[in-house]
Amino acid sequence: MRILSVNLGRARTAADRSLPGSAFAAGLASGIDKRPVTGPVAVAAPGPQGEAGSGLAGDAVVSLKHHGGDHQAVYAFAREDLDRWERELGRALPDGSFGENLTTSGLDVNDARIGERWRVGERLLLEVTAPRVPCRTFADWLGEQGWMRRFTEEAAPGAYLRVLEPGEVRAGDPLTVVHRPGHEVSVSFAFRARTTERALLPRVLAAGDGLHPRLRETAERYAASRGAVDGVPA
Repeated sequence: MRILSVNLGRARTAADRSLPGSAFAAGLASGIDKRPVTGPVAVAAPGPQGEAGSGLAGDAVVSLKHHGGDHQAVYAFAREDLDRWERELGRALPDGSFGENLTTSGLDVNDARIGERWRVGERLLLEVTAPRVPCRTFADWLGEQGWMRRFTEEAAPGAYLRVLEPGEVRAGDPLTVVHRPGHEVSVSFAFRARTTERALLPRVLAAGDGLHPRLRETAERYAASRGAVDGVPA
C-alpha cells in the first residue's frame, strides 16, 4: 500500500479552468482542481472547520463552510476506483481528478473503518473520519450527466482524514494501517447511512470518537427521532 500521488489545488474559476467536457459554473471559484506535485508536502492539522482550510501546505480550499478543517484536513481516493470510473465513463481520469489530495494504491479506501489510522511515510499519522459526500461543484467539475446520482449509487466516495501527528508526504510513500477498529462502520457504510440508507444512521454511532462531528450530530438526531438507544433502534 502506498501513496501514488500527492495532489494540490489552487482556486480556479470558469475563466481559467481547462478540464475537457466540464460544465463548471461560470464565475464559481473552487479548489477542486488538484494536480500532482513533486517533492515533499507538509501536512498538519489546519484548525476548526469554517475557519481553516486544507491540512496540506499549498492546497487551496475556497468554501470553508463545507470543506477543510481538522476533520476534513485530507481527502484520499483510490487509484483503483479512478480506474473503474475511467472504464465506465470512457475518459482519462488523472490522479487528482476527483479533487483528492492523496491518490492511493493497494488500499480499499472505502472499506476503511471510521477511526482507522494510517501511518504515511515516517512520521505522518492520519485518522479516517468520514466519507466524502458529492456536491454540485463536483458534478459541474466532472461534467457528466447525472453525476451526483451515479456517484452516490456507487457508494465508493473516498475518505476524509484528520491529522493526528504532522509530517510530510510525497508520491511513493508507504501507507500502513496501524489501527483498525472492530466496529462495522466503514467509509462506504457511513456514506450509505448519510445518503441512501438513513435507517443505518444509529449504527454509525458505534464508530465513537473517530466520527466526524457533523456526521455524529446527524446520526444522533436521527436516532433520537426514532427512539434509538445506544445506537440500536428501539
